[in-house]
Amino acid sequence: MTETSRSQINDKMEDFRAPKDPVAKRDSFFVMFEKVIEATPRHEGKPSQEIYLDEGRLKSIAKLVGGVTDEAILTLLDNCKGFHKLVHSIGVSIKTTGEYVGDVHFVLHHYGKENKYETGTLLRVPCPTDGTETLLELGDHQWSVDDEVPGKFAFEFEQPGELATAIIKFYVHDSYKVPEMAMEPPVAFDSRIYKEMIRKSLLSKGNNHRLKAAIEKAERGDDVTIAYIGGSITQGAGAKPIHTHCYAYQSYLKFRDLFEKKDGENVHFVKAGVGGTPSELGMIRYDRDILRNGQVKPDIVIVEFAVNDAGDETQGICYESLCLKILASENKPAVILLFSVFENDWNLQNRLSPIGKHYDLPMVSIKDAVVEQFRLTKEEGNVITKRQFFYDIYHPTNDGHRIMADCLQYLFSETKKSIRDREDIKLDQPPVIGHDFKDVQLLDRKENRIGAAIRMGSFSETDDDLQKVEMDVNPFATPQFPNNWMHSASSGNESFKMSIYSRNLLLVFKDSGSRHFGSAEIWVDGKHLKNADPHEVNWTHCNAVILYQEDVCREHQVEIKMAPQNEDKCFTILGFGYTL
Repeated sequence: MTETSRSQINDKMEDFRAPKDPVAKRDSFFVMFEKVIEATPRHEGKPSQEIYLDEGRLKSIAKLVGGVTDEAILTLLDNCKGFHKLVHSIGVSIKTTGEYVGDVHFVLHHYGKENKYETGTLLRVPCPTDGTETLLELGDHQWSVDDEVPGKFAFEFEQPGELATAIIKFYVHDSYKVPEMAMEPPVAFDSRIYKEMIRKSLLSKGNNHRLKAAIEKAERGDDVTIAYIGGSITQGAGAKPIHTHCYAYQSYLKFRDLFEKKDGENVHFVKAGVGGTPSELGMIRYDRDILRNGQVKPDIVIVEFAVNDAGDETQGICYESLCLKILASENKPAVILLFSVFENDWNLQNRLSPIGKHYDLPMVSIKDAVVEQFRLTKEEGNVITKRQFFYDIYHPTNDGHRIMADCLQYLFSETKKSIRDREDIKLDQPPVIGHDFKDVQLLDRKENRIGAAIRMGSFSETDDDLQKVEMDVNPFATPQFPNNWMHSASSGNESFKMSIYSRNLLLVFKDSGSRHFGSAEIWVDGKHLKNADPHEVNWTHCNAVILYQEDVCREHQVEIKMAPQNEDKCFTILGFGYTL
């Protein structure tokens, strides 16, 4: 580590203070370095920021943030036994903004072997908010024998919406040596090489007929709506505050600034990102979350599922169906395909971009913009490092969200300069992968336009502990699929039965990490199809699965009942997606 780098870190940490009684000098590495954290409302407990560590995440964080490359050390972070062998103590520093009064509680939760969320150790330690480091010596605490893996960190606040900056440092035992962190200079957003990086994101201008029409409407002062549908990155994960610093809102502001009339009041914003969910769910909720059941007619729709569709059962049919569902709307909106990227340089651009090419759609690739330069030194032309771009191994920081917004702005600007294509895109052609679900509709306790005959049996209650997301520019979270059917431990043991005429049918059910939830059997036309297990994903989440996919519309009998030994458990049917 150079003296310059060491000086830069010291300068960055001038607002953070050492503990009053520091431990003897030990090697250490960061797992959070001056990350902005935000108090998000929770269904239970205090508003908090949570950072998940299981499923290899802690190892990836140590590599990304701490610069740890020794595989022997990284492997120790895979489980609690290795964690305690490596880590002597944890240093936590928190500095709040504004006029926050009181402590913020730091939480370390080890997940248990017997019951993931309930039998492991949970430490909750008050920390001052003036930047002073609080030291947790692991040897001073009692640890459960059931601890299996480090599960999560959390920062608990008194009020939602509060912001702070946090540092977490692992001090290691004497027998281990780790590298000191090298500090990167701030991103030069106005530099020539930054602009060159942004230009690389333009995978295709596509047919600009529809996008030019939307731009021209905005310039005339007509009402224009720009909408975003996708996963957690579109929801705003990693951006702080999530509702105003996410790429979606930032790119909307850039569009408005480029083409506004009437002080931008004619340009409207719709955001509908749902974390951890693919286009398989997105196509079902599009009418509800983007069109607002006919109340909204977007002129531009950005589709962002390139890092969410790995679990798509159809390998792209759902994504193409969603694109065609949007494109076939009466008002002919422009569709822009946006390809985000994970910290490991992965996305599904190779699978999904042929759809954009086939229909000649504008496409923007964040992967094409940033991945190549990640591998360069500053002297070779690096613009932003992975540590600066990624908040965690999945989501961008504020700087990362800004880059995504700038990439979209570049498309908007280049389209403005271009001559409008005379002909619209052609939809009357065979699909690339498939379009079985392009007319999919939502069916739930409230929406049943086709009059499906439903006997809810013991699934008679309504679940209000649902996945919640920040819609539009709202700082508060909106529950997903509130018009559901829930089986509870006390509601009996009668099946949910539905008679429905349809060609295709998907079930949307709730995943959960709660031990009170259990599996349900899915039967179609008298045959056992599959079991739906909320614990496969194991957190409160919307899960869409295909029940049948056929060429003709006919009557089907669907039955859902609790699996044997699960009759006293809960299970929530969030809704269905069907086509005729």
